[in-house]
Amino acid sequence: MRVSFDLDEVLFVLPETHKTEPPLRFPFNLIYKERLRLGTPDVIHTLQELGYEVWVYTSSFRTESYIRRLFKHYHIRFDGIVNGTRHMKEVQRDNKQMLPQKLPNRYRISLHIDDEAIVCTLGKQYGYNVFQLNAQDDDWKEKVIACADKIRKRDFEE
Repeated sequence: MRVSFDLDEVLFVLPETHKTEPPLRFPFNLIYKERLRLGTPDVIHTLQELGYEVWVYTSSFRTESYIRRLFKHYHIRFDGIVNGTRHMKEVQRDNKQMLPQKLPNRYRISLHIDDEAIVCTLGKQYGYNVFQLNAQDDDWKEKVIACADKIRKRDFEE
């Protein structure tokens, strides 16, 4: 089962509004200015240990190599990355109708974690499971894992 995370305001947060992982050491903190939500490495490793594939699905146009290099400093390896460029190429393609900025089910993603209400609302319409995460929440890791487990159990029973 695949679980994906948005980057901005989900994994990348501001230290003024959220608890964060310690900044990277010099000189990497000058290259990678984004700060990770506290617990990000732990939740990703836990999900992977439980047998989930963990992906990034972002509408940002950061390159896949930039994302991989940044997270490598936190000892995180993603199983897949969909950025804005890949989404436009593989999902939107030459469709005349503008599709939503994210369609996780097109990549067989079972659960997507996002902060944007519109992405969460469109989940029902387009048939994907989504967990909304935006505010500081000390229990976010447990909630994400519980949601993933619930979906996996439901899918197993069907």
